[in-house]
Parts: sequence; C-alpha cells; structure tokens
Amino acid sequence: MTVADKITLSRIIVAPFFFFVLKAQFIPRQPAIVALWIMFCWMEVSDLIDGKIARANDQVTPFGKLFDPFADVISRVTYFVAFTSIGIMPLWVLLVVLYREFGILFLRMLLGLKGITMGARTGGKLKAGIYMVAGLFSLILYTVLVYGGADVSGPISLSGAGGLADALGLLTRIAYILAAVATIVSFIDYLFQFRKLYR
Repeated sequence: MTVADKITLSRIIVAPFFFFVLKAQFIPRQPAIVALWIMFCWMEVSDLIDGKIARANDQVTPFGKLFDPFADVISRVTYFVAFTSIGIMPLWVLLVVLYREFGILFLRMLLGLKGITMGARTGGKLKAGIYMVAGLFSLILYTVLVYGGADVSGPISLSGAGGLADALGLLTRIAYILAAVATIVSFIDYLFQFRKLYR
C-alpha cells in the first residue's frame, strides 16, 4: 500500500472507535467529546490529504480510486449510524444514504467486471461536503447538549432544549435534508456516468 492508501485505511480503522466512544456511556462524556472531535476531524482531514499525497507522489492507482470512496462510505456511514442511534440524524435520511451507497457499490461492481474503474464524481464530492457539514453540526449539537447538562444516555430530542441547542437542532435538520437531496442528485449523476462507461 502507498502512503496515501495507508492514510485512507486509517479512516476505516478510526470509524468503529467513533461509534464506540459515542455510545459507551461508561466513558465520561467530557473526555469522550474530546476523543470524538479528534476522530471526526481526522476522518475528514485525511479524506482531503490522501488524494493530494497520491497526486503529489504520482501514486494515483485504480485501487486507490476505489479504496478512497470506500473508506469515505465506511467512515461517514458509521458516524451517521451513531448519530441516528441517539436521535440526531433522521432515520429516513440514513436509509436514503444507505440505498445510494449500495447502489453505487453495485454499479462499480458491474463496471469492475469490464475492467473499468469509476472514480469520484463532482456531484459525489459536493455530496461528501454536505455530509461533512451535517456530521459537524451533529457533533456540535451533541457537544452543546453534553456541556449543557442534558441527558444524552438515550434518544435525544432536537426540540425543546432551548436557546443554542434549539438553533443547532434546526440547522442540523436542514443539513440532513440537504444531504438527502444531494445524495439523490449525486446518484443520478453516477447513473449517467455509468451508462457512458458501460457502453
């Protein structure tokens, strides 16, 4: 594996730890928040630097083109599942995301049978940016609730918390709606690209 591939791999390794720390209530919440922020930032920053390192070292490979989006899916779906499990992310948005990712996986497998690699698309990158923003708002909201003394041991209500938490809850809901829209638009874009490549 190249250096870029190892950085990509780190996202897959970190992802389950993010879920574990968020859900493991026996871990004190304040240090848990610090750990969650570190892991979240690394998953997102590593997504930016692995591609740049690969291009800078002339190590862009068909494997890397597939491994990078795969790691993105693993990391983002993991923190989406975590946020859904505590009531921050709407379940229907998670389903839209999962259907899209499984659909793209199937299209890439079909192209793989012909020896064709379908890398990331512009629409997919825009979608990834919106995912990151939705995840960021979710983590900010969770942090505010924890430091505000809210009970985060069970499902979280995004309304009625008052003040900053209510405003963040609204922004988070908007971000997830935009994520769902971007997910559908991105999938349509990939379908058109798939048709061109499969011919």
